[in-house]
Amino acid sequence: MKLRNRSIPEILLPLLLAVAIGALAGLGAVFFRWLINWEMGIIWSGDGNFISLFNAAPWPLRLLIPAAVGLLIGPVITFWAREVRGPGVPEVMEALALHGGRIRHRVTLIKTFVTSTLIAAGASVGREGPIVQIGSSIGSSLTQLLRLGRDKHQMAVACGAAAGIAATFQAPMAGTMFVAEILLFELETTYLSHIVIAAVTGTLVSRACWHNVAVFHIPHFTMTHPAELLIYFGLGLAAGLTALILMGAIFGLPRFCNRCHIPDWFAPALGGLGVGAIGLVRPEALGIGYETINHALAGNITLTLAALLVSAKLLTTGLSIGSGMSGGIFAPSLFFGAMLGAMFGHGANYFWPDANLSTAHFALVGMGAMVSATTLAPITAILTIFELTYNYEVILPLMVACIPSLMIVQIFHGYSIYETKLLLKGINIVRGHDVNRLREMKVSQYMSRDFSTVMVDERLCEVAGIMEQSTFPHFIVLNKQNKLAGVLTLRDMRNYFADPTEYGPDGTVLTLMQSEVIKVRADENMENAFHIFAEKNISFLPVIEMGTVGEVCGILKKSDLISAYDQHILKERILPPLNWVCPLNKKT
Repeated sequence: MKLRNRSIPEILLPLLLAVAIGALAGLGAVFFRWLINWEMGIIWSGDGNFISLFNAAPWPLRLLIPAAVGLLIGPVITFWAREVRGPGVPEVMEALALHGGRIRHRVTLIKTFVTSTLIAAGASVGREGPIVQIGSSIGSSLTQLLRLGRDKHQMAVACGAAAGIAATFQAPMAGTMFVAEILLFELETTYLSHIVIAAVTGTLVSRACWHNVAVFHIPHFTMTHPAELLIYFGLGLAAGLTALILMGAIFGLPRFCNRCHIPDWFAPALGGLGVGAIGLVRPEALGIGYETINHALAGNITLTLAALLVSAKLLTTGLSIGSGMSGGIFAPSLFFGAMLGAMFGHGANYFWPDANLSTAHFALVGMGAMVSATTLAPITAILTIFELTYNYEVILPLMVACIPSLMIVQIFHGYSIYETKLLLKGINIVRGHDVNRLREMKVSQYMSRDFSTVMVDERLCEVAGIMEQSTFPHFIVLNKQNKLAGVLTLRDMRNYFADPTEYGPDGTVLTLMQSEVIKVRADENMENAFHIFAEKNISFLPVIEMGTVGEVCGILKKSDLISAYDQHILKERILPPLNWVCPLNKKT
């Protein structure tokens, strides 16, 4: 049986695959969280939260255990699976853009055990990024075992990532938006429903395993006066500046290690030693930090303590991720946001005592603003906080704080923390495509010379007849000198088809065509064309002949650009390097 040219198995298989990946990624998130707590009890010999266990240990152990775990983990990351180094999300972006969604099978297990051990030992990293990579790896491994095609690989990776985030926060909308806004690959709209299904499935699995166990203790949010929005705006600006400082700390340390010729396998040990030393003074700056965030959400963090924790957390996070440890940036971002919010809340109460503002409310909004700044994903940040509160009143303050934090990073840096890591590897990904590869591809190589034209003074009644017979949905409009004058599409002709009498028998193309046309030159590279397609809602671009003004030599379709890019990647993956001598031409 077929439905709209698709058989029932073709429809059901992706749906069942999304459910399976969502369930496995949800179980992976549950197991990962349990493993962290179990290893914490083994390493620190006791039960309870990290801060209490850390403070109960003798000071030499507090200093040396993070370094010892770094020394143990460093060689594993360096020699077995370098892709587990750092947050994990950039590696998923790279896999989607350059490797067709293929992730090595070993990544699931190594990322799980390496990151859980580091977090249990006190490394200042998050578990959300690793869960994204673990969920994506599960999806990739499953599709590889089933020998499915490239498009299914990408869908499976996206489903695993969405399910992982959704399971962590029990927030399916945030998980779905995380994929669309951060992973940034050319997603077919037909697969969006599968990603939603995976996110919902992951959420249901986590709720079944963590029944009535909340990650954060969220205060009831209310806004008493519209003037509070000015303070939230200032909080957003501060979050953006803090994100820039955090990126400098994270990516500055690897450059220092390279200058000092410190081996990659040994750097996590040195980072762990620094983390342990800071922990002797401020243990709250170690680990995931959710206990301290909950104190801020309860309004129990003083101004002085919040300022000290921001400084200490900057150092421990920079040392942990910058030294090459495995762990995410999402939880540290929430931590910074909560402390910044607490600081702004105390400052607002000092200058505006009659308002009786809650520092917990500012901590909550600050969490979203900081996530928006580090990831450049404001909608994901807003939905994450909203799904934690389910309170519509928090939406407006979040928007007021998240947008300026985003703009600060875009103005002074231009890239998210994930994109920055890829840039340092020489990979520039825009909307899921490696821009470096697009620069090597010329428009003239991939444009189509098969297109239809009409003259600017041609009558609409004649053009209507041509359109009925033509297979092209759009026409290039030329002037009397045969130069580009505009573009005429079926959409432009819609009003004419509805009522031809309105334009009369002498109505010409000039009255309906689009005269302001975005175009490219044949000698330009595909990067320029790609940016145009990414920013504008258009499906094709007229191509102008090299060395001329307005002479059209072809059209470049968006679908052709994406197909050309995919073929370029495929050739690199399957063809051997051409540095050998052909035996037929080899001289004897």
